Amino acid sequence: MTASLVIPPVTAPVCGSIRPPGSKSITNRAFVCAALARGESTLTGVLDSDDTRVMADGLARLGASVAPDWCGGVVHVGGVGGRIPVHEATLDCAASGTTMRFLSAVCGLGQGTFRLDGTPRMRKRPIGDLLDALRELGIDAVAESPGDCPPVLIRGAGIRARTARVRGTTSSQFASGLALAAPCMPQGLELAFEGRLVSLPYLEMTRRVIEAFGGECTAVDERRWRIPPTGYEGRAYAIEPDASAASYFTAAAAITGGRVRIEGLGRDSLQGDVAFCDALARMGCDVVWEHDAVTVAGRASHGIEIDMNAISDTVPTLAVVALFAAGPTAIRNVAHVRDKETDRISDLVRELRRLGAEVDEREDGLTVWPTGPAPLRPARVATYDDHRMAMSLALAGLQQAGVEIEDPVCVGKTFPAYWIQLGGLARLGPDFAAQANSAAPLRAP
Repeated sequence: MTASLVIPPVTAPVCGSIRPPGSKSITNRAFVCAALARGESTLTGVLDSDDTRVMADGLARLGASVAPDWCGGVVHVGGVGGRIPVHEATLDCAASGTTMRFLSAVCGLGQGTFRLDGTPRMRKRPIGDLLDALRELGIDAVAESPGDCPPVLIRGAGIRARTARVRGTTSSQFASGLALAAPCMPQGLELAFEGRLVSLPYLEMTRRVIEAFGGECTAVDERRWRIPPTGYEGRAYAIEPDASAASYFTAAAAITGGRVRIEGLGRDSLQGDVAFCDALARMGCDVVWEHDAVTVAGRASHGIEIDMNAISDTVPTLAVVALFAAGPTAIRNVAHVRDKETDRISDLVRELRRLGAEVDEREDGLTVWPTGPAPLRPARVATYDDHRMAMSLALAGLQQAGVEIEDPVCVGKTFPAYWIQLGGLARLGPDFAAQANSAAPLRAP
């Protein structure tokens, strides 16, 4: 596998139609519901990625039957009926935040000892707010690294309470993990949210997936959910394409003045990141919505000021688009992205500056200034083992020669075929296609 990948500039605007792979966020939520359900579920449109594979493996180690056809995007899951049948397990969550957070909550349903660990970066991602909530429910939950970071040790002896509070200022995944486990708790769960919640659309996604598998999740008010102990029922469930992945292709259109149609995503998507297209519209692109598709056309002509709290996974993508717009783009209210796979404010600012951009950093965001008459410059940019940094920064190479992406294989976390699909859509040529195949992560079928 190649250690770096040079992005060749396009010779024409990026135009075409593409259906991104299945949503990672929906896939992992559906995996949890199916694994806890009564009976069998068949999941289609499943994303094959590092994050989804470690989730599937973790649930199998907890006793669920997981039979994947990764190449076909179909996974059959035999549920455990809300009861964790094993009494001891060690779970490798790798770099998957959803796996670490969701399975920490699921392990609280068990009777026994469960240890969850991951990559060195995972051991720096705080999880204390979730563990505090688990302890309110009577679960012995401990973080073994400084700063309340993984590994996580769960000693379950039965959930004794039906109310918990969780802070939502670091990640919505803490609340989502508790909510996903809640239908299988003996008394259900009254879940109260404390502090300013981040990434609210992901909580709504969680609620809708819970209900799709027969659970109930009522938003009593904006600060409280009531989830009764209904359990889950196995079912057939189709997973829609990934809206975060779609952002890279719509951004390619906005950077080059092209036209890209995203198939399988419309206004009624479960995923909040479809609103990235609205940000591009504010920057001057033409956006046309259909029932199950969206088309972005034209160049992003001017900068904007934008609160990206609800679509924070697309912050690096919009920052790269902003390089080519007239006037500054100020991104705010995203301080929580400092605790992602890398610090997606400081590290993003560093790499944009490496490309020759003028960027101001703030605690809660950044401002990107257009390059003006001085073009960007060739550079080898670091990706920090962060899939979104790699996929976003590569887009600058569509307009600036000599942009080289370190560790391109890191995209396997959520989008193993990214380089191949980007090369095909942007018509980057056979030489790039050969490099892209070399950069694609190797995995068993």
